[in-house]
Amino acid sequence: MVKRGKRPKNIVGPQVRKLRDQRGLTQEMFAARCSVLGLELSRATLSKIESQLRCVADFELVILAQALKVEITALMPSGRLQQS
Repeated sequence: MVKRGKRPKNIVGPQVRKLRDQRGLTQEMFAARCSVLGLELSRATLSKIESQLRCVADFELVILAQALKVEITALMPSGRLQQS
């Protein structure tokens, strides 16, 4: 989790971790899945994303969702994404 006084650099990290854990994937396994989809991601980088210490680009968000086999909206915290 982000240390006090520091702003999180993404809003999807905790949800990525939760969904990855639910699927029984280690960080190494998930990073390998992302790599197959075209996103080179080390275990350390994934850890920083999950801990909200690293920004997530829009194209990375798409691949993270694909690797987890969910819609992008599933990566958003509840109440953070409103549809019109």
